[in-house]
Amino acid sequence: MITEGANPKVNWFFEKATQWQEEYEKLRAICLSCGLTEELKWGQPCYTFGKGNIVLIHGFNEYCALLFFKGVLLKDPEGVLIQQTENVQVPRQMRFTGLLQIVQQEAITRAYIHEAIEVEKLGLKAELKKTSDFPTAEEFQHKLDAIPALKKAFESLTPGRQRGYLLYFSQAKQAKTRQERVEKYIPQILAGKGLDD
Repeated sequence: MITEGANPKVNWFFEKATQWQEEYEKLRAICLSCGLTEELKWGQPCYTFGKGNIVLIHGFNEYCALLFFKGVLLKDPEGVLIQQTENVQVPRQMRFTGLLQIVQQEAITRAYIHEAIEVEKLGLKAELKKTSDFPTAEEFQHKLDAIPALKKAFESLTPGRQRGYLLYFSQAKQAKTRQERVEKYIPQILAGKGLDD
């Protein structure tokens, strides 16, 4: 089923889908009916307004979801928006476990999409935690203190890359693991690269 306004470059995503195919198609129809432009970003169907990302369709084993890029700014009167993990600051998910649930919540979903469009039109931005608000693993702090070039290289990284490293290093429960992670990524930091570059 090809929906009006569908981008042919995105069709492959819907054609290859297995577990959530019907659900994806319904979410696609809802997004397109709200006047959004369909694009392929990060290998997922992404729906934009102007130059702003509004929602993205993605799936997991237990559910499929609409990811609202500025979800934290939505009012969420129905209490349906979910913070994917504690470290996700702005996006929020609306999760679905079946086609019937999407059909039953279609009016709510449309209302949230329209609110997200208004947030984009107004140019609203969420206030992000500063990099300094994230914990620095003791093992990494010792290296920063001991190697001035590492400290300079780390401070030259984008805030997102800095946060990526801080989270990755501090999430390890054991000191040995934190130390191994820090040692492994020192060359990458010195090269001005992020965790996944």
